[in-house]
Amino acid sequence: MASAVASGVPRQNPALRRTITSTTTDTDISSPSTAIGSPVDSPRPSASSTSLSSMSSFETSSASHGKLVDTYGNEFEIPDYTIKDIRDAIPKHCFERSAAKGLYYVFRDIAQLATTFYLFHTYVTPENVPSFPARVVLWGLYTFLQGLSGTGVWVLAHECGHQSFSTSKVLNDTVGWILHSSLLVPYFSWKISHGKHHKATGHMQRDMVFVPKTREEKASRIGKLVHELGELGEETPIVTFIMLLGQQLIGWPNYLLTNVTGHNYHERQSEGRGKGKKNGWFNGVNHFNPSSPLYEAKDAKLIVLSDIGLAITISVLVLLGNKFGWGNLFVWYFLPYLWVNHWLVAITFLQHTDPSLPHYSPESWNYVRGAAATIDREFGFIGRQLMHGIIETHVLHHYVSTIPFYNADEASEAIKKVMGRHYRSDTRGGSLGFIKAMWRSARMCQWVEPSEGAKGEGQGVLFFRNANGLGTKPTKLSPPRKGMAIGADE
Repeated sequence: MASAVASGVPRQNPALRRTITSTTTDTDISSPSTAIGSPVDSPRPSASSTSLSSMSSFETSSASHGKLVDTYGNEFEIPDYTIKDIRDAIPKHCFERSAAKGLYYVFRDIAQLATTFYLFHTYVTPENVPSFPARVVLWGLYTFLQGLSGTGVWVLAHECGHQSFSTSKVLNDTVGWILHSSLLVPYFSWKISHGKHHKATGHMQRDMVFVPKTREEKASRIGKLVHELGELGEETPIVTFIMLLGQQLIGWPNYLLTNVTGHNYHERQSEGRGKGKKNGWFNGVNHFNPSSPLYEAKDAKLIVLSDIGLAITISVLVLLGNKFGWGNLFVWYFLPYLWVNHWLVAITFLQHTDPSLPHYSPESWNYVRGAAATIDREFGFIGRQLMHGIIETHVLHHYVSTIPFYNADEASEAIKKVMGRHYRSDTRGGSLGFIKAMWRSARMCQWVEPSEGAKGEGQGVLFFRNANGLGTKPTKLSPPRKGMAIGADE
């Protein structure tokens, strides 16, 4: 795959990008909003197969929306089913939640963390391993393993936030608050903003994570005119690498502190608390301030409770650092913490950033379309066992997030029959393929713009483009008239 990225991507990517999947195996914070663009406004169902009726639907869609083309060069069709179709296809038992099962996995993951710490702390010592380089390597392995188990704990708290952990909201929020606080995550603050992400996935002005830059925003950021983006030379691989390194190291805390990658339309906050506020440092848009425009006034107590959880964890860490040494604590806790951050950002990035995925303007978005603008991937044993399937069943999760992870494989198989060609997965290469996809997406997904042949509502369906000569080329635009500002073309 590296060679494919270096030499360019063929116009037509294999069909598995759209339909082939792995053969393996109510109250809800992410339930669809009743605002404009809710599931009830979604198009009525039509065949999602290669039948004649399906082909007719495709031709009708093309006529009304124009030709929509993703970054791979594949023609895109807007989803044509409803959320009711999705829910009706899922076996009833998949919705069943078990507190006993949920708690079993919590204790299992904590036992993994405790056992790993005990084994390394007891046996990886100067007496047992005299070689200092060997101890460095072994303790490096420790941080990696703890990072995997810690990510599993993070995912279980994520289940709590979606109320898929058990039928008890009190138990869900208590367990979620304890687990997330131990990982320095503001549980309720994250839960609320994450719920908004689920209600507006793929929405260019309301989504909360990895909202891509438009062509105009990208041009303005680098001091170019919009038409010049299509004429830029290739971004050097070292620039891509540095960008990815920064994203993986500090992306998660930066998101919590500055709302980086989230939408930047806070002026529209219903209570007026977003006036004059933009994403960035010291602008009040963060996950710790009860007055943040990410929240409403009714959320204030929960934001404070999240902060209290962090304060308790930080206090415990300070006590441990003072007692056992900060160098030890750095290895025992903070390096695994960085691994957890890495996996969290990588997983989220690749769930919502791919050359095959669309994003939508407010006029073209609805809940069903947005939820389909996600992709399942494969991470083998690590993904399915240690990370509880969060990588492999994400499309389902965006449609019905109250289904517990241990029922998600079966439910995913059920909705594929409804989604048909609209379901996306990339399972090539397993765990290694997942890592390669990070580089591919970073190189191919630099900004979004309408397809060159789009018309009508189709002009609000945006696809990734890049200046690296990979995949579908950006639309060629005419130079602006004299006197127009940087970052704007007519």
